[in-house]
Amino acid sequence: MQQRPTPHVMGIVNVTPDSFFAGARTEEIDDAIARGSELFDLGAAIVDVGGESSRPGATPVDEAIEIARVIPVIQALSSRGRVSVDTVKPGVARAAVEAGATLINDVSGTLAPIAAETRVAWVAMHAQGTPQTMQENPAYGDVVAEVSSWLRTKAEEAHGLGISELWLDPGIGFGKTQDHNWSLLRHADRLAALCAEYGAKLLVGTSRKRFLEGTEGSEIEVDDRLAGSLATAIVAMEGGADMVRVHDVLATVQAARLMTEEMVA
Repeated sequence: MQQRPTPHVMGIVNVTPDSFFAGARTEEIDDAIARGSELFDLGAAIVDVGGESSRPGATPVDEAIEIARVIPVIQALSSRGRVSVDTVKPGVARAAVEAGATLINDVSGTLAPIAAETRVAWVAMHAQGTPQTMQENPAYGDVVAEVSSWLRTKAEEAHGLGISELWLDPGIGFGKTQDHNWSLLRHADRLAALCAEYGAKLLVGTSRKRFLEGTEGSEIEVDDRLAGSLATAIVAMEGGADMVRVHDVLATVQAARLMTEEMVA
């Protein structure tokens, strides 16, 4: 049996004061650079640098502020390994690529023209609504079918623009209820098959998100969601995810390696 490649782990560096997980906040540039360097040392294949929170209810950040937050970090980290920029702004994306980023992680799904123009990889992530509105009343007839249709449209757009490296992300937690999120995870194999049709790769991010808090009356706080994060990362990887985006890099790298070894044992 041919061994499947070990899925990649994308580590998170948030250069913001308001990201939902305090353990990933690094308001000072030097601290962000140090965190990113550590994530590479722990096994991250890519470090994802963001200067604007996209958590539910987050306040938008001015472009100049976002650029000032992320560019020094990207410049420093790009000599250590592969760096992506987590942004929805064309100006920030262009500046990040000039600073050394080779992937645009786009939660808006609108920056394909920028990725094509700058000749870098693109992550198209599905979201229903904006960070300010997305969790007010998310609704789908069939969440897997509707997200798949949107991802297919983005894959066709990317191919039309000549983007050579494409990642598709179903957007766990972005305009979805707990049931929606679990449905997407349970059907990760369908999403992976869709990606394969277009030569794309599947990226999934569940790390410490709100849907892992459990049922009402037994809520698990964000600082205590490591177990749920690892469990859902493994579900995603077993379903065919090529990369998972996480706060807890070392534990996830270890889980990915063990899972891959077990699948061919």
